[in-house]
Amino acid sequence: MRLLLALVLAVVMGGGVAQASDDAATTARDPDVTKGPCAYAKTPDDPPARPVKLPPDPRRTPAKGKVDVVLKTNQGPIPLVVDRAQAPCTVQSFLHLVTKKFYDRTTCHRLTAYPTLKVLQCGDPTGTGERGPGYKYKDELPTDLKPAPNDPTGERRIYPRGTLAMANAGPDTNGSQFFLVTSDSTLRPHYTVFGTVEPAGLATLDRIAAAGIAPTPDNPTPVDGRPATPVDISRAKRTC
Repeated sequence: MRLLLALVLAVVMGGGVAQASDDAATTARDPDVTKGPCAYAKTPDDPPARPVKLPPDPRRTPAKGKVDVVLKTNQGPIPLVVDRAQAPCTVQSFLHLVTKKFYDRTTCHRLTAYPTLKVLQCGDPTGTGERGPGYKYKDELPTDLKPAPNDPTGERRIYPRGTLAMANAGPDTNGSQFFLVTSDSTLRPHYTVFGTVEPAGLATLDRIAAAGIAPTPDNPTPVDGRPATPVDISRAKRTC
């Protein structure tokens, strides 16, 4: 399954590494769908990039409070703040994957530099943009984004610089891939927003964006592709 940020072109794939987790022995005993309100559902046709259990799904999903997370990368730290009130099921899943080390030793596979879409996309341990955690869950779409100016359709919204949001392959297909908005971007509001990038993280993102996108023989000046300077997450961890 390829996860898209639908604008003009499909996602461009990059390289990466895969590693098994210590959940391999217990994954087979997971239910196909969790019983709580988030209803995390296994995706048999899309096996996990790394074996991981389904997230916890209590009867009452925590919907208050913020949690600090840092992505430790070879380009510098990217501290994040995830907000349960914005997207409780998404935050619950993201923190589960952080705890299970799903994001450790992974590569951010996509950087875009379109006039209306500037993001860094991460979260696939294979580094291809096609894989995830082996489960999916519902959208928790934003309702408070400002309309994009000069949009004749009236459908597009501004995802502000510093937004942390989920990538997806269509409605209710959230998994593990996420994107970090490096500059204000214009998208239909089809992508769950679940947090923000702290100022120190924005400084790291600016360095990554300034280095540009890796050229290919067929496209010497790409606006979508692998970062020219590889962005490797050595560890993702909660800091509070």
